[in-house]
Amino acid sequence: MRPAGDTAGTRAGHLAGIYPALMIGIFFLIPFALMLAVSVAHRVPDGFYEFAFEADNYRRIFEPVYLRTTLFSVGIAALVAAICIAIGFPFTYHLTRLPRRAQVLWLIFILAVLSLSEVLIAFCWQVLLSRTAGIGNVAVWLGLVERASSFYPSFGAVVLALVYLVLPYSVLVLYPPLSRLEPEIPEAARMLGASPLRTFFGTVVPVMRPAITAAAIMIFVFTIGAYLIPQVLGKPEHWTLSVLITDQAVFNANMPFAAALASFLMAITVVLVMAVLWLERRQEAA
Repeated sequence: MRPAGDTAGTRAGHLAGIYPALMIGIFFLIPFALMLAVSVAHRVPDGFYEFAFEADNYRRIFEPVYLRTTLFSVGIAALVAAICIAIGFPFTYHLTRLPRRAQVLWLIFILAVLSLSEVLIAFCWQVLLSRTAGIGNVAVWLGLVERASSFYPSFGAVVLALVYLVLPYSVLVLYPPLSRLEPEIPEAARMLGASPLRTFFGTVVPVMRPAITAAAIMIFVFTIGAYLIPQVLGKPEHWTLSVLITDQAVFNANMPFAAALASFLMAITVVLVMAVLWLERRQEAA
């Protein structure tokens, strides 16, 4: 006969598992099911739709313009993730080596940056990169150029603003594992004659590879869904798939096709994330 305490503990464990499952169902599974249902619906005039089962919206995704935009979205998200890791990892590593008071001040500053919305960041960078009141005027004042010019719309402006938007997230994700890194690990490498640069890339980076992978995945997922910055700071060829989804849903009132594009983007994201995790596990097992 099972003791009463074990039965109560098992029941409490089951009840504790119901809440996360309920939240996932309410905030993910149900909205995703509705989006799938709308993606195969039949569009009717005046921006409405009626539920049916039509695959025309998914066939339209494979038109060259949407495939090209999908590849661009994946590419720019991967580029931004790589830049953020290249900047954020060394910064976070040195941040964890500062005195505690200095670490707190830097973290407060990073959290303050996180309070800025994508709307505010997009339009602030629009002003900074403009010809009339931007960085170009500073360059003229320093004598670097003869005449101020606008740096947007351009691919560089989009990448710069996206990196500014998501870099604080990479620092916050990397900070806990780097703060728990034993100081003896890099010290042992230096005692064996390794230079600081070789210690960093040969010892610290391999140990923190799971944390780097997690931060890169989070940045990639966050960036691939950005739509305002590419729309404000980029040309039409720099628009991501999220911009086209918004355009179809808001301006064209074509909710079925917008839902199909959103489902396609989510599927691409999930496949890429699972592929990265599979490669990471395979390298750890090797």
